[in-house]
Amino acid sequence: MIEQPFLALLVWGTIAGLDLASVLQGLLNRPLVAGGVAGAILGDPLSGLAIGGCLELFALDVLPVGSTRYPDYGAAAVAAVAFGAYQPQAQSLGLSVLLGLLLAQLGGVAVVVHRRVNALALGRFAERLDRGDPGIATRLHLIGISSDLVRSVALAGIGLAAARLLVLAPHLDPDTSQALSTVVVAGGVLAIVGGALRRAGTPRRMLWFGGGLAAGLLSLVLR
Repeated sequence: MIEQPFLALLVWGTIAGLDLASVLQGLLNRPLVAGGVAGAILGDPLSGLAIGGCLELFALDVLPVGSTRYPDYGAAAVAAVAFGAYQPQAQSLGLSVLLGLLLAQLGGVAVVVHRRVNALALGRFAERLDRGDPGIATRLHLIGISSDLVRSVALAGIGLAAARLLVLAPHLDPDTSQALSTVVVAGGVLAIVGGALRRAGTPRRMLWFGGGLAAGLLSLVLR
């Protein structure tokens, strides 16, 4: 990682975090998008797409609905790319993705804290909300967005700081790094296949899934 535009990455990581639920929801939080833009900011878009794409394999198995606890891959992908940019992909991919996965889990914990803040605010103003006091709903929305803004800034900042520390730390030898990258990519493929099988449900859908997978593999072999 070269000397990076820290502020630009911090802002982009914050936007990606807010996009998860509070504002926009324009898929900016997807690791492929968040990582790709982070790579472009750093001047290494290929690394951004590679790292973000690998994280996307894990993220595709997540259904962020209702009160489900789920990881936040937006800022995590930005930090992962900040670490892996301008390094040989075969050696840096594994560590970059592992960093992203750990930060995504931390983001999931932060989402739970954010929800509790919203619940406390709702409980505090419940009576005024029931009375229909003007402006109270707007105030609750602003509290929720402000809480998520703090969460997103903190996660992006922690992630970028961790990426910087890892760059300065002693690196693994090339063979170990490449083996780790292979394991991580294989784990991502297994995650998406496992998720697809779970969601296929009926035997008929699983048959269609198996047929599509076989056709895709056959097309790769015949290329």
